[in-house]
Amino acid sequence: MSAVLRITRPLSRSLASAATRGYASKRKVQQDPNAVPLDQAISILKAYEVGQPQQTVELHVHCTPEKGQPPIRGSCILPRAYRSGITVVVFAEGEKAKEAQAAGADYVGGEELVNKVRDGEIKFDKCLSTPEMLPKVAKIARMLGPKGLMPTVNKGTVTSDIMDAVKYSKNSQDFRADKAFIVHTGVAKVGFTVDEIKGNIGTVMESIRANAKGSKAKFISRVFLSSTRGPGILVADA
Repeated sequence: MSAVLRITRPLSRSLASAATRGYASKRKVQQDPNAVPLDQAISILKAYEVGQPQQTVELHVHCTPEKGQPPIRGSCILPRAYRSGITVVVFAEGEKAKEAQAAGADYVGGEELVNKVRDGEIKFDKCLSTPEMLPKVAKIARMLGPKGLMPTVNKGTVTSDIMDAVKYSKNSQDFRADKAFIVHTGVAKVGFTVDEIKGNIGTVMESIRANAKGSKAKFISRVFLSSTRGPGILVADA
């Protein structure tokens, strides 16, 4: 019969708490047996999308934020851009309007442009504003806000440096988490090389981790990779 160790007195609260934390941390570091290396996940998706190089590779990042975590969102410049034809609206007047046009903005204007957006006459992907125009843009905040398009100082979409902002908007990748704290975003085309796809994924992951209020190591719990026709694959090392 094996020996049984009996504890004649309860653990102190601090020791019990430490033991619980230790057990929890050991459970978290256990690797999910269904997870595969990133290289293998990319190869699987490429196999599903044979002959379809323009299909999109998508990243689904499950976050575990601490209490009081601000909204998880951001933007970054991908090593190799995969989207084209991004439509940018700029609310500006005078010299700033001319700068926006020179930088490649698709729609530029003042209050008349606000009215066109309000009436649904224009479809666009990103929206910028000069500080002077923001009070007028605020009239359509309820329309732009739920879509993540309302210009704000924190996001850098309200700025006097319109020329650089337009160039950044044309080439940047935006993301935001849903109510379940999951970020869903495209990252590449299937026809990109494995290294190009990995480079884009690494850039997005770094930008997502930058949102962490506490430990970046514990901020992300699971990462899935998928494509237009491929399955969702749990990644071990994203």
